[in-house]
Amino acid sequence: MAGSPYTDLDRPPLSVARLRRALVAPHGPWRRLELRAETASTNADVVSAARAGEPEGLVVVAERQTAGRGRRGRVWQSPPRAGIATSVLLRPGEAVPERGWSPVPPAGYGWLPLLAGVALAEAVARLAELEAGLKWPNDLLIDGAKCAGVLAEAVPGTAPTEPPAIVVGIGLNVTLRADELPENPTGLPATSLQLAGAAATDRDPLLRALLRSLADWYDRWRDAGGDAVASGLRDAYLAGCATIGRQVRVLLPDGREVKGTATGVDPDGQLLVEGPEGQLRLAAGDVLHVR
Repeated sequence: MAGSPYTDLDRPPLSVARLRRALVAPHGPWRRLELRAETASTNADVVSAARAGEPEGLVVVAERQTAGRGRRGRVWQSPPRAGIATSVLLRPGEAVPERGWSPVPPAGYGWLPLLAGVALAEAVARLAELEAGLKWPNDLLIDGAKCAGVLAEAVPGTAPTEPPAIVVGIGLNVTLRADELPENPTGLPATSLQLAGAAATDRDPLLRALLRSLADWYDRWRDAGGDAVASGLRDAYLAGCATIGRQVRVLLPDGREVKGTATGVDPDGQLLVEGPEGQLRLAAGDVLHVR
């Protein structure tokens, strides 16, 4: 039947009922989950919900995005049901007395996209059985090709004293074929789990593993008051980061370019680059690994 989600048997649709049973409280870590057949952008949907006062814990999943976004306004798209596109709503600046959580200072929010990268790498390693690395800050690489990315956005509070919400979006290429892969303007090749020889490409368990790992790391980070070192997040990120120790070229948001050796990530999540002018701390930028 034309238009049926079952026309491509390699790409079956997700079941919202099964996902909610597994992932939404009281049996799962999230508060609410919405599954959409098509949307412009899951991040835009969650940003809109955050502005309307939606509490922490919303998850939006889309079978297809028509205007998904990456960093620096880039487009992230894939055919229907060929990948995972999901965004979550976090409010780290709010206290949660029943969990013993104090508000996390805004200076710590920079760790959230890196946290999502760690959760993504864990899920891929566990289910797809692929060795994946993170290119700072949070692109997932398999054999040097980009398989996934993370985009975090801050949503200002409605009052000057209200802390911002954070929307974290994740896009993962699962069953994209070679002729369906997106082009990367920085020249980094793309891949998918299927092309990389993944042991599993069923999106349902992949999505469950990803969202559970994300919730687990967020809980640990909040338990530690947003301290990436005390929560173990910084060590986990350094262990999985393929950028550390590499010669890099970093394209900064203002158009400048930095070259040097990536030597580490500081306690605030900034990339440390040793260059001709000494050590630099970079909070944002496109990193290219120099071969």
